[in-house]
Amino acid sequence: MDKAEGKMKEAYGAIIGDEAKKAEGRALQRKAKAVEEAEQRETTRQAEAEAKKAEKERDRQKGKGGLLGDTLPKL
Repeated sequence: MDKAEGKMKEAYGAIIGDEAKKAEGRALQRKAKAVEEAEQRETTRQAEAEAKKAEKERDRQKGKGGLLGDTLPKL
């Protein structure tokens, strides 16, 4: 929302010749980009944590006889 609002304010400022409004619009766009990047970093961090957890579980299962564990009867 801030990104679109920023673009509108910047365009409005350009049309009416208001440098302060243009600067405010650019600031809103930068803020929106920073929020977007922070959200992406958090999503990446969560995905990496889940992958690490899955890898640990896989390794744990490997140590117990493979992906299925010891589900087959011993002969």
